[in-house]
Order: sequence, then structure tokens, then C-alpha cells
Amino acid sequence: MTMTPEQATWFAGTFDKLVQNVGIAVLGKEQVVRLTLMAMITEGHVLLEDAPGTGKTSLAKAIAATVQGSHQRIQFTPDLLPSDVTGVTIYDQETHKFDFHKGPIFASIVLADEINRASPKTQSALLEVMEESRVSVDGVTHEVGRPFLVIATQNPIEQAGTYRLPEAQLDRFLIKTSIGYPDLASAEQILAGSSDRNPSARLSPVITTSAVADMADLAATVHVDPAILRYTAQLAEETRLAPESRLGVSVRGAMALVRAAKVWAATQGRHYVLPDDIRELAGPVWTHRFVLDAEAEFQGATAADVLARVLADVAAPQSRQPAA
Repeated sequence: MTMTPEQATWFAGTFDKLVQNVGIAVLGKEQVVRLTLMAMITEGHVLLEDAPGTGKTSLAKAIAATVQGSHQRIQFTPDLLPSDVTGVTIYDQETHKFDFHKGPIFASIVLADEINRASPKTQSALLEVMEESRVSVDGVTHEVGRPFLVIATQNPIEQAGTYRLPEAQLDRFLIKTSIGYPDLASAEQILAGSSDRNPSARLSPVITTSAVADMADLAATVHVDPAILRYTAQLAEETRLAPESRLGVSVRGAMALVRAAKVWAATQGRHYVLPDDIRELAGPVWTHRFVLDAEAEFQGATAADVLARVLADVAAPQSRQPAA
């Protein structure tokens, strides 16, 4: 079953309402809001590399309020244990049974603040739940539910006492982006409402969490032409062959781009993916997956530069609407 044009129109209208609602609390950052909501519907996760005080917590709270979901914030520190994230099994002396006490990862929207401050052992506790939306503790599997979105943050400036995220974990994030500082007009609005310390509390829900899951299932039916799949595979291969790359885009990364492009097309009111969707999303979905050669990096090469050249070199297929 493929998404119909009528369903695509409904999808785009609903998505725009979500963006507008979140935008009440996160001013002047529509593109970041759209990308983050796209990641949620794609059932992926977001890595925000930003300076402190740019509205990362407000973004997570606003999305949770918009979809009637729960929200948890985990402050990652060097002494944080994996059980502090996933939960722990405790023996109940009255019932003589082991009870599982859920950790903060069991929420619709989880803000993993300063994720690179935790030890690699604790960071690895996120790998299973980010990939499979479930947690295994003492041999028992616990589902986290839908939607499930991890918004992880790391500070690009202060690196003392931090652990670099391993490539396997970076590959679990659908997109990497940055909120950045607001423009002058938005900053003025923020300052005018500075007495309101929790603007997300004023938001009214737009849809339910079950409706978000339905949108995810619907977006998966967006049509992708075989030529676009071939184009995506060619782009991924070229990133691996680039002389500056020690590690290019994985198969998981290519699959992530196709899934994201399906949702992105639906947000535009289309029931089919265009090559422009692939090109527009390649940056946020792929650049954090590159590992550049040390010599090339020393000479000033960046993942964004390599990707821009690959996009310019590989010819895109002709855009066409699928036959009815």
C-alpha cells in the first residue's frame, strides 16, 4: 500500500500544525523544529551540538507537550551508571519477587544533556534502546513505546572531562544539527517573555502519541523510485571512496536517509520522494557519520566539503511523479 495524495495533504497539514505549536516556545528556529519533528516521525534520534543556553531543553519539552507525551531529562556526568539510564531490578522482600524500576529512558522525549560527559560504558547503554526502542535488563526485554525520541546534546566548546562519541553511537543518530542563537527579532521576543521560565507549559497538545505512531507508519508507505534508491547508494559509495574519508557513510546511514526522505516528502504534501529531498537532507543525516583522514583534516578538509563535492559529482536522476 502506497500513500495517497489525499493522505499526503493531511500529513503535511498536521505536520505544519506541530511545527507552529512547537514554534510558540522555540522562537525563530522553524527549520530546526521541522528537522527534529521529522526525526521523531522517522523514529530516529537527534544530536544537537550547541553552546549552553540556546533552548535545547525548551525544544524537548515543547515537542513532548505538543504530542501529549512524557518528557525526561538526563544530565550525563562521569559518574552516571548504565542503570541510572535504563533502570534496575530490585528484590521486593514482601512479595519475594524482583521488580523492575524503569529509568528515565522510558519517556516519549528524552533529553540526554551533555552526553559526551558520560563514560563509554554508560553511553553504550543507549545503543540498544536507540536502535531497537527497547531495554534488556537481567535477560528481560522492556519496550519503551512509541514515539521515542532521544535528543542528545554536546558542547562543542568545553571539551575538558568529555569522552568522544564512538562512531557506532554517532551512527545511531538520524540527524545532527544545531539550534544556534536566535536572530535579533526573536531574541527581543524571548527577552520580553523572560519572566515565563517554562513557555512549554502554555502549549496545548495538537495530537496524541498514538497519532504520531500512525503518522510514522503512514510515512513509511511513501513511494521511492528505484532510480532514487540507486542515486542514494551511489552517493554513499562515493563518500567511502573520497580520498579524504577514512570512513564514509554506512549502509545504515543510507537507509536512514531514505527513511528521512520519505517523511520529508510527506511534510511537503507529496506521496513520493524527489532527488531534491535526498540532497536537502544529506547534510544533517550524513555529515556526522564521516571519519576523515587525519592528514586531510589537518589540511582543513571537512565532512561538509566532502559531501558537497560528492553531491556535485554524482548526477541526480530526473524528477518524476509515480504513475497513478
